[in-house]
Amino acid sequence: MPKIIKGNAIIDNDWQFVARDSDLPESGNLLVHFSQWLNAPSADGRALAPWIDSEDEFEAQAERLIKAPLIAVHFPTFMDGRGFSTARLLRERYGFTGELRAIGYVIQDQLFFLKRCGFDAYDLREGTDLENALRSLNDFTLTYQGATDSALPLFRQRG
Repeated sequence: MPKIIKGNAIIDNDWQFVARDSDLPESGNLLVHFSQWLNAPSADGRALAPWIDSEDEFEAQAERLIKAPLIAVHFPTFMDGRGFSTARLLRERYGFTGELRAIGYVIQDQLFFLKRCGFDAYDLREGTDLENALRSLNDFTLTYQGATDSALPLFRQRG
């Protein structure tokens, strides 16, 4: 079974990613595109959770969306950073408290910053050393800007 990082641990990934507009497998925990999830929030005993793409406009459905136990945010390329903003919106504006998972083009160098934006689970690219990646969640001890994990900027933290 594939592995992910969740919190500060490496765990089995018990959610199967289903590509946009694909047929749903008959069993398992399924990560389905936001539009499919809206139309079928439960499916014959299968657990469904939404994944959001960069261009998806989810705000009108945010009240319903934040009730999901898991929301995955898809990063289609390294250069597309809109998922960072999506995470902050979900956590700060809409109050999402469940698992927020980064999926797609997610690399070790981004983990510390993904965590600062509110992600708590990471499905890294195939071939990534997860033990090494887990350590990188703590690459930095001080941050200058406020974020989801610490609202106060550094200059406000010092007395």
